[in-house]
Amino acid sequence: MSESKNKIKLFEERQVRTAWDEKAEKWWFSIADVCAILAESEDGRKYWSVLKTRLKKEGSQLATNCSQLKMQAADGKMYLTDVADTEQVLRLIQSIPSKKAEPFKLWLAKVGNERIDETVDPEQSINRAIQNYRRLGYSESWINQRIKTIEVRKALTDEWDKSGVKQGEEYATLTDLMTKTWSGMTTREYKRHKDLKKENLRDNMTNTELVLNMLAEVAATDISIVRQPIGFEESAQIAKDGAGIAKVARKQIEKETGKPVISKLNAKKQKLLDE
Repeated sequence: MSESKNKIKLFEERQVRTAWDEKAEKWWFSIADVCAILAESEDGRKYWSVLKTRLKKEGSQLATNCSQLKMQAADGKMYLTDVADTEQVLRLIQSIPSKKAEPFKLWLAKVGNERIDETVDPEQSINRAIQNYRRLGYSESWINQRIKTIEVRKALTDEWDKSGVKQGEEYATLTDLMTKTWSGMTTREYKRHKDLKKENLRDNMTNTELVLNMLAEVAATDISIVRQPIGFEESAQIAKDGAGIAKVARKQIEKETGKPVISKLNAKKQKLLDE
């Protein structure tokens, strides 16, 4: 696990020690620091110790499944520290009686209600995504392309489901294979190229990158419909063949323009949002 010594503010006046896990692509947060802020306690470690005992008695998985990492303490030395990922921190917030935790609890309830509504009417999730992209400053042309990628991706994963590909690791492996084939980079390398961590790669692609990624997935979907693969291995070959078509297109564009298609731009840089 690679660690980052960067500090991320959870609240305006206090900081939480964090570590970035590049392999798992997730942030780890010091539980003692979170407890100190939410409970307004001078000794976050002691507060967490008492809370952990109570949570264990209640059968909470948070108390038994938390990980440990070495983090720098106030004395400058490195000590093993209980840490939690984002999901676990949100569960922790629900366990702490604090005025500061209340806004997060209300937000969690709101998000939960929205997700339930979206299962009844999936169109709501698309409309919410459009509004979020607009709020973040993306151009209308980019948003239209991004929404189209969702439809294209769904068609491909439907084919994978039909062929018996398992969601989770096998999905991720096929996606990585396709990305590597058409772009020349694995998904992780691509994200590193754009200076991304947890952010969604597609949300940080330029219009051209989105189009080529869609071409790879559309081609793989069409080939799959004709060949009707069975299982992961046959689907993997089709994924590679489909992405190979996008690779040819990428190389042709680069030949004609004289510059690489794969951009270092990400959504934090205004140029990408305006394309």
